[in-house]
Amino acid sequence: MRIALVADRSSSVRAHTRVPRILESLRERDGLALDAYWIPTPEAVSGLEGFDGIWVLPGSPYASEQGAVNAARTAREHGIPFLGTCGGFQHALLEFARGVCGLDVAHAENDPDGGRFLLTPLRCSLAGHESLVLLTPGSLAERVIGAPSTVAAYNCSYGLDPGHEALMSAGGLAFTGRAEDGSVRVAEIPGHPFFLGTLFQPELSGERSRPHPVISAFAAAVAVRAASALSR
Repeated sequence: MRIALVADRSSSVRAHTRVPRILESLRERDGLALDAYWIPTPEAVSGLEGFDGIWVLPGSPYASEQGAVNAARTAREHGIPFLGTCGGFQHALLEFARGVCGLDVAHAENDPDGGRFLLTPLRCSLAGHESLVLLTPGSLAERVIGAPSTVAAYNCSYGLDPGHEALMSAGGLAFTGRAEDGSVRVAEIPGHPFFLGTLFQPELSGERSRPHPVISAFAAAVAVRAASALSR
């Protein structure tokens, strides 16, 4: 079960330092031994099609926006289980807006001189905060978490500009998690084997011995894909 961990790995990014323990917990508790490969974003511009899962981790601004966007595109187009957290969520939205909706948009953190922004600074930074996320009934996010809402940990300062929501929804992206003020916190692609993005960081939540339900569900989807590939 090979997964690509797409990020510019750094010991200063707390989410990155938690990943080894998360992988160990998945093996010990769920019997899911994921063979994880760290892929720096400049190396993610191609060659991800052979993985059973793709996880774009936090750590933006990335060394290569193109690499992070390509990781999301590869997962979307090839039906590969995908998890995008924090910056990974943002770049999955960027890929969908460009690749599916045909929008010429930019990420304000990556390209502050860009003309039309999809991702803009949040009114109040969520860096280092926890807040309530309300989940859409029947959505993948709600089924995975097993509750209509959750309190989630963040470390981000950028989110989706609401002016683009309607067009992206019409293109097939479902916004299934929101803050109490209605701001988007979770997105998914219905009909995809597993495509979930969260502005919050599930890497920072959960017990030390138990991965967050979002991560466990992603790992389970990776296992299903790997088993299907072996049976062909």
